[in-house]
Amino acid sequence: MVRILSALVLLPVFVGAIWFLSPPQLLVVAEIVLLLAFAEYARLVGQMGTPVPRAVGAIGAGALCAAVGWPGVPVEVPFMAVGLALGAVAVGTGQVGTQVLARVFAAMFGVAYLGLPIGAFVAVHALAGREAVLLLLVTIAISDTAQLYAGRLFGRHLLTPTISPKKTVEGAIGGFVGGTLAMVIIGRWWLPAIPSGWLVGLGLVVVAFGMLGDLFESLLKRSAGVKDSSGLIPGHGGVLDRIDALLFAAPVYYILLRYGMR
Repeated sequence: MVRILSALVLLPVFVGAIWFLSPPQLLVVAEIVLLLAFAEYARLVGQMGTPVPRAVGAIGAGALCAAVGWPGVPVEVPFMAVGLALGAVAVGTGQVGTQVLARVFAAMFGVAYLGLPIGAFVAVHALAGREAVLLLLVTIAISDTAQLYAGRLFGRHLLTPTISPKKTVEGAIGGFVGGTLAMVIIGRWWLPAIPSGWLVGLGLVVVAFGMLGDLFESLLKRSAGVKDSSGLIPGHGGVLDRIDALLFAAPVYYILLRYGMR
């Protein structure tokens, strides 16, 4: 019941933000989501024994998100700046040992893992409109639902037992079918300029990378020994638990819309 109530509150807010806000306004919302997600990422990595400089990493991720989401801003500048800042922090601590590079690169990965895809999510809005953003979300949501029910009904073969013991090959097949159908059927109205054949390919790629993003976050949680990235959203876990599929799907979706389907 708590899970349903949380969804009933958050879903209209999220969809409303995408539908009614301009790209710059949506970027502000995205930055808030990013900061919450980075805090959860830092917690997971810290529980693996590799604490990261949270302030520098969060600022770097936010700057990278803005660079990707705001057309015309050079992406390499925040990358270089955060690399230099993390190096300076490492030197400033005066700590030596085998964990020095692990801390720096864990922070750098967090910057890219969150900053690039969340920025790409906003960039899709600026590039192709609110319908394109909602199409991505609907495709991922239907794929997730299809995976769940196909797995329950037909699941026999585990997909990745060491990472996510409940996911099955049959569930994944259901996710590919459901998500791709959603992309093609709804995409004919929301992305009418893209041929149906391209929509099929786009759906398959988005679903595949969405599953990969889900499994990667599961890998982080299992490595950290936790069930959820946090308890921020009652019944749903943390922010990372809600956006894990988008973190891998949004960048490839943006790249294909911008460069692959002209």
